[in-house]
Amino acid sequence: MSAGEQQIPPWLQEQVARLQQLQQNLQSIVLQKQHLESEHLETERALEVLKKTNDADSVYKAAGSILVKSTKATLISELEERKELANTRLTVLAKQETRIKENLKEAEVKIKEMLKGPSQTGPQKTDTPK
Repeated sequence: MSAGEQQIPPWLQEQVARLQQLQQNLQSIVLQKQHLESEHLETERALEVLKKTNDADSVYKAAGSILVKSTKATLISELEERKELANTRLTVLAKQETRIKENLKEAEVKIKEMLKGPSQTGPQKTDTPK
């Protein structure tokens, strides 16, 4: 009987794999959010500096490894658009993060319930005849 107890039942393996997948998804979303938040801050700083410049001043934007001359109005418009896009993406990622955290809690609770007593898990206990 000890050999059977050492093996992890397939239903538990499935739940643990699901939990690990959710954790990986959460980590990916958190990294994406961090990158976007950094980009958002950088855009904010660039907008602040740009808005302080005179309209007659020369302004440039990075295009790969070179700088290209532009206008203050064009750059402000581009930066505002970038900022808005980043905000939208951050909102979507925040919702995904919340959903995944909820799913993680549910998966953890389910695993704990399964480990407490297989007789209480219901449909998963179909492979043991009595």
